Amino acid sequence: MIKHIVFFRLVESAEGKTKSEIAEIIKSGLENLKKFIPEIIKIEVGVNVPNAPKTDYDIALYSEFENFETLDVYQEHPEHKRIAAYIGTVKTSRAAVDYVS
Repeated sequence: MIKHIVFFRLVESAEGKTKSEIAEIIKSGLENLKKFIPEIIKIEVGVNVPNAPKTDYDIALYSEFENFETLDVYQEHPEHKRIAAYIGTVKTSRAAVDYVS
């Protein structure tokens, strides 16, 4: 099994939305991918608590896939690319780890 973990830092505001609103849009968009991409075994998105240190990341994505091939299907899927494009416009940094368990 492949575990895919990603962290995002977000801008303070964009397109008239606060960081908190942006985070909820991302959370909803990523969690909805399960409806479109059957290769996702598990997906969970957490939004950091408001009073967390400013150096923390704002969003954590945890997902599981059977193997790297199914992870690739997820990453290349048009619905994933759609939400990833949005994230690209509102993130300031990203960190990721994929590991076998």
